[in-house]
Amino acid sequence: MSWHCTGLRWPQEGPVLGWQKDGAKDRAKGEAGSTRVSVLVYGKELGFRAGGERHCVGARGNVCPLGAVVSGRSTGARCPECARLDRAHSVAADTIADDPRTYRVYLAWFGPSMVKVGITAEARGAARLREQGAVVYSWLGHGPLMAARRTEELLRSALGVPDRIPYARKRAVRAALPGAAERVAEVERLYGRAAALEGAGWPQSLERLPFEPVDHTGLFGLDGPVEVARAVTELRDGGVVAGRLVAAAGPDLHLAATDGVVVLNTRLMTGWELVGADARSGVTVPVIDIGGGGVQGGLF
Repeated sequence: MSWHCTGLRWPQEGPVLGWQKDGAKDRAKGEAGSTRVSVLVYGKELGFRAGGERHCVGARGNVCPLGAVVSGRSTGARCPECARLDRAHSVAADTIADDPRTYRVYLAWFGPSMVKVGITAEARGAARLREQGAVVYSWLGHGPLMAARRTEELLRSALGVPDRIPYARKRAVRAALPGAAERVAEVERLYGRAAALEGAGWPQSLERLPFEPVDHTGLFGLDGPVEVARAVTELRDGGVVAGRLVAAAGPDLHLAATDGVVVLNTRLMTGWELVGADARSGVTVPVIDIGGGGVQGGLF
């Protein structure tokens, strides 16, 4: 049996890494094994070494029936068939029009002039905002799924508010965020413009919620200067990523390694069998320079 990383999770208390223990009996049944989490603490050392081949993580709680090997550069860690199955059952695919759950519409701020609109199931609370790395957010309204969808589209068409921001842009601005008042003010201005649309296409079944901004800089470890220099592009057999955890946001860990800060998208960790490594081991996997304007593909 071996433990495989399932990625970065964001409960309200702070970041944790998820782990899944896979055994032959579980795989034979097509079931996921037991799980656990590791609580992450800023200032503490963290290191691991990847081993063997990277395997598809399956879809919707089921293991990949093919046990397919996937690319070390993929942030999805799924083979084409499992990726199709996972996408087909997601709210983002817009294929579940009869979903009976209540949804919330939110405004999320990632940096200057980077505010987006989105929706999330009300039962999930603000987990989706933390998973995306939203530095500041406020709820806009709540109601049925299709009303939330129409509101999202209304803001896109009437106000030009995007529902996606390339992840490279989110990551690049973390090193120099403006002050708290400026962050909140930008979200508040957009909230006011959105609220003014009531009676001009705003779905009647979507109840507007009051402006109550939440700032995640402390939770993410971004309440002080955070260097953004290099980013890991893939893991490889025998490759090591190790350092002192200085910040985390969305799927990213910022690690102070032996030769500078490196940012690791934890989605690159999924599907690998990982073992611990000394924090002084540094980084021996491919990286790119993002401090000087390099970019890595968008995720959200």
